[in-house]
Amino acid sequence: MYEILLPVDDNTDRAAAQARYVSGLPGATDDVTVTVAHAYRDEASSPGEEQFDEESPGVIKALDILSEAGIATEQRELYVPVAESVVELSDELGVDEVVLCGRKRSPAGKALFGSVTQSVALESTVPVTIVPA
Repeated sequence: MYEILLPVDDNTDRAAAQARYVSGLPGATDDVTVTVAHAYRDEASSPGEEQFDEESPGVIKALDILSEAGIATEQRELYVPVAESVVELSDELGVDEVVLCGRKRSPAGKALFGSVTQSVALESTVPVTIVPA
């Protein structure tokens, strides 16, 4: 079984690009499991208390594309700081790959606001694939 972590935000174009990349991977779709993760709250709730009060448009789009491709999915919640949470979740789940979608930002913008994609790529213990939007 090949396990993928797909952290998405509310942007449907980026989520669709990530999901299309996964659905286009070679091999049988029943050999792939994808965990779609999104930061819904600023603070962690009790362990095992995953509540999705509002569905993110990005999550909905990614789940639709993956479901159409016959890929098994599950949903998880991320917390702030998001980059750290993505790395921790990938380690916790023992995934084989993290698939992210980058944003176009200037070097100054990255320095001022940080980059989740860059932080995850540098800190992850598993391969990170960054797909274009």
